[in-house]
Amino acid sequence: MSEISIIGAGLSGSEAALQLAARGYKVKLYEMRPERQTEAHQTGHLAELVCSNSLKSTRLDTGSGLLKAEMQILSCKLLPIAHSCKVPAGHALAVDRALFAAKVTAEIDSNPQIQLIRREVTELPEGKVILATGPLSSDAIMHHLQQLLGEDHLFFFDAIAPIIDTDSIDMDKVYAKARYDKGEPDYLNCAFERDEYYRFVDALLEGEKHEAHEFENAFFSGKNFNFYENCMPIEELARRGKDTLRHGVMRPMGLEIPATGKKAYAVLQLRAENQDRTAYNLVGGQTMLRYPEQKRIFKLIPGLENAEFLRYGSIHRNSYLNSPLILNENLSLKAREDVWIAGQLSGVEGYVECIATGMLVAAIIAGELSSLPEHTVLGQLWRRLLSVQPKQSFSPVNANFGLLPALAAPPRDKKLKRQMLSERSIQTMRSAFPEASEQTESG
Repeated sequence: MSEISIIGAGLSGSEAALQLAARGYKVKLYEMRPERQTEAHQTGHLAELVCSNSLKSTRLDTGSGLLKAEMQILSCKLLPIAHSCKVPAGHALAVDRALFAAKVTAEIDSNPQIQLIRREVTELPEGKVILATGPLSSDAIMHHLQQLLGEDHLFFFDAIAPIIDTDSIDMDKVYAKARYDKGEPDYLNCAFERDEYYRFVDALLEGEKHEAHEFENAFFSGKNFNFYENCMPIEELARRGKDTLRHGVMRPMGLEIPATGKKAYAVLQLRAENQDRTAYNLVGGQTMLRYPEQKRIFKLIPGLENAEFLRYGSIHRNSYLNSPLILNENLSLKAREDVWIAGQLSGVEGYVECIATGMLVAAIIAGELSSLPEHTVLGQLWRRLLSVQPKQSFSPVNANFGLLPALAAPPRDKKLKRQMLSERSIQTMRSAFPEASEQTESG
């Protein structure tokens, strides 16, 4: 009977455990929570989502939607669970994060092939190992890796958005609408007039924030400090220019006010946090402002004047390895070839991408996968982790159409081009795995 240890029961570790258990492996799955919590997690459940409850778009004209379709062909384990926990979010796959984590935990707890061990692992054990400790890997395991690899580890900081109580939202001011009326009106929209917008931006710029050094420790001394662009704090975006937000995450186009038909000066959206819609998170509102400042500043948002915060925004450390220099082609460590790296620690960014690496590594270990077609976004994510480039330029990668080889005769229409790229990718994946499921996300 084949045995394997998996360290970390987040998205990638949980996916890998379920995949290998289905193939007959005896899995020891280690998770340090709740015995030892991280800076960002709230519970001891497995696969707990931290930064957002959205697994991004299901549309096939998006990189995330295409990635999900490819993963379904390869029989991903966590995506069906996510679909069973959906909350309204238009074309996005957003989930009730508490329900999702509880269901994943129950699925693993009930699997006779998986032994869930609740303790921190400070050193890599003997035998086959998948290391999937994620962006919040403990100092102890990072010290161990530093000694093993002899390489500096890059890291950056993420910011997460506040969550507010639905009952505290002024429903007379906000309105339900999807951008351009595409799909169901699953978002609540807070519309700003010109003066309200600039008052909000000025407050963001003046607000007292947590400094990075408050979240560092002796091991992470502050070198290579940076934010990942997709998780940039809202106040940092505002520093790029007072109109940055209204041309970006708060862009009002397609979100006209139903009562008047007029376009607002800016719009901040709220997305349901759970299936009962008892809580909403501020889309794009990730922040490193101090808690009293969040309470003061976010109440300047029209409709949130009396907001009650169920969770304040915060920042946390995200760690990842310099994968092109330390990984073999099969995603194992050059320094120890019976150890595979999965999840965000490997250098991918995004919930779905993390699940994908857990699925990939499991198939590689089982001897069922040695490569993926170059025309697939999953295959290109894999290649991107192995692309040797100057050390300081390696940064987390997510699913996007820029990874794919160009079409032989690309159309000028961007949407048509992406549709053709998706069709080519899915057809290529199905041809490579004819016996796999042919179900895909609907676009």
